[in-house]
Amino acid sequence: MLETLVVIAACAALAVLMVTMWTSLRQNRALSSLESQLTAAQAALQAELARSLEDKHRGMLGDLHSGLTQHGDRIGGQLTQSGELLRGSVGQELTATRDTLHALKLSLSETLADNRAAMTRQLVETQNQLNTKIDERLDQIAGKVNERLDEGFRKTNETFVSVMQRLATIDEAQKKIENLTGSVVSLQELLGDKRSRGAFGEVQLEALVRNILPPQAFEMQFTLSTGVRADCVLRLPDPTGMVAVDSKFPLENYHRMFAEGAGEADRAIAQKQFRADVRKHVDDIAKKYIIPPETSDGAVMFVPAEAVFAEIHAYHSEVVDHANARRVWIVSPTTLMAVLNTARAVLKDVETRKQVHVIKEALGRLGTDFRRFDDRMRKLADHIRQAHEDADDVQKSSRKISQQFAKIEAAELEDHSPESGGNVVRLEAERKP
Repeated sequence: MLETLVVIAACAALAVLMVTMWTSLRQNRALSSLESQLTAAQAALQAELARSLEDKHRGMLGDLHSGLTQHGDRIGGQLTQSGELLRGSVGQELTATRDTLHALKLSLSETLADNRAAMTRQLVETQNQLNTKIDERLDQIAGKVNERLDEGFRKTNETFVSVMQRLATIDEAQKKIENLTGSVVSLQELLGDKRSRGAFGEVQLEALVRNILPPQAFEMQFTLSTGVRADCVLRLPDPTGMVAVDSKFPLENYHRMFAEGAGEADRAIAQKQFRADVRKHVDDIAKKYIIPPETSDGAVMFVPAEAVFAEIHAYHSEVVDHANARRVWIVSPTTLMAVLNTARAVLKDVETRKQVHVIKEALGRLGTDFRRFDDRMRKLADHIRQAHEDADDVQKSSRKISQQFAKIEAAELEDHSPESGGNVVRLEAERKP
């Protein structure tokens, strides 16, 4: 029984679906027929509208053609009358115009000649003034350069004289030392006293510094703001500033290290004491002579003996590292000469830069004056070129006017009426009886 009901329900649903499909199909056919009718009606309406517009357009074109024809006839009559009146009045007016233009041409020629002469005079005056200013400026620059050179030569001569005096003093001291070589006093006895060693180091330091640097670049026995006196200070350009140089001569323990008959234990003790002496000198120099910003952030320890300097750098590197950490540079006579030569090169470069700056400023001012002269010369050239072009334009206008006068005298006039088509109408000149 249940299966029968299911079959009946399925048949009913299928029937409903078929009825729905048939109804939809009929509606589609009706819509297609309605679209075809609308398309045909639209085409007929467009054709009717096109025929109506074409008829109206033809009527408008006919009216426009007849109106233009009447207007052209009226314009032709008016042009004929105007041409007759123009021929009668142009002959009188052009003669007066020709005389006026001739007078204007002569006046313009005279004005242009006067303007050209005035511009030429102004250009010559401007050029003369500029040459005078350039000569004056060059003379000033040459005078300043000569003054600087004379001052430099004077200072160089003074330095040379001072160096020669110091060399003479050194020669005398050397002669005295040579005389002492034959005596029984040994170098160890001569330098046995600390004061004697200090004086020997100071003399050697002063000789080296004076032989290499100019007088204004150093000062011997300089007293700092703390009351401490340095053997020498070097006045270097910024940012280095003032560098203190102190002479130290740790000779006693150095001699003990190499004394004949000394044992290994004695040598080791002397070597240890030698290192302690050098470290103490380094610490004293760092404490006394490094006073920023009065002095530089470093100082120089001068060891007068090359052998002692070589011993420090060859076998006591920890002392050298300690000195570098304290910003103290240990130098010997040879290395100090290299340092002083470098300082002299720096000072010379600074002075050269100062001179170059002065010359550069003068050349900059000269360049500014020359650019101003170039601008004025360009403007003057533009004015002259413009005047020349105006004169050419005036001449062209004059030639055109003369040609028109010639045509008028030959009785040649151009007829611009539409009937003539732009042809030239030639009138026979009136013959005198």
